[in-house]
Amino acid sequence: MDPTVDLYRQLPAAKAAPVKLKLTAAEPFTPQYVQSAVTQAPKPAEIYPTRVKGRMLLLDNSAKESRLKKERNEKKAKVREAKERKKLGVLGRRQGSVRELGLWRFDESQAKFALFLPLHHLWMGYMSELLNLPQSSSGPPRAPQGAAMHPKLLKADFHGSFITVYQTRNTAILGISGIIIHETEGTFKVVTNEDKLKILPKQNTIFTFAVPVYSTLPPTHDPSHPLPIPAPEESLQTVLDGPHALLELHGNQFCFRSADRAGKKFKAKESIEL
Repeated sequence: MDPTVDLYRQLPAAKAAPVKLKLTAAEPFTPQYVQSAVTQAPKPAEIYPTRVKGRMLLLDNSAKESRLKKERNEKKAKVREAKERKKLGVLGRRQGSVRELGLWRFDESQAKFALFLPLHHLWMGYMSELLNLPQSSSGPPRAPQGAAMHPKLLKADFHGSFITVYQTRNTAILGISGIIIHETEGTFKVVTNEDKLKILPKQNTIFTFAVPVYSTLPPTHDPSHPLPIPAPEESLQTVLDGPHALLELHGNQFCFRSADRAGKKFKAKESIEL
């Protein structure tokens, strides 16, 4: 063993480095998607088969997916529209907007008693047909049958009737009478003989209203034809100017809208109000 070492001696040749991997293929390594040949024009709902280096893959049809998505969106829109429709009132507006727009606000300058007399005459003809009243030529008037009349009057429309405040805890409205032009759940809006608009509360109030004893319709009246125009001397008359029957209406038991009363079942019970 040579104890001396020549520090400046040339180092022995290193071993040859390993040969690096080189791609010599003409095609790149990236897989190529080649669509198979078809003999006819494909339909939108078909799924095209593809080959990936000898493998078969099924790719989703974007046209089909968009059609299903469109159908889902349309179904959701219909459900949302149905929910919105339920929130709307009779006039097609949200609750509260009718009052804000003033659709039911009445112009007091139009509060003319003579202006609403045709409505009152129309109501008398409506009562004559509803209660099946006899003609005046049929003989002396007979007492109205309450058992047959009351169920019909409970569901009847009172727009155009002539009512009077008979008893009430509010003495300021006692004795006021007029033609009903608007009925709400808790009030009657009437136009009086003095051409004034009054709002009468139903609560704690007893009203009286008159119905004719004889039919105000002509004997030859056909329900499929409009009512005839009354004569000038009859156009200023009310139900109180002819044979009539007075009935009481207890407001505490009548706090319903006219549309709600048409489908409500009333039970006979005693009244101890006032």
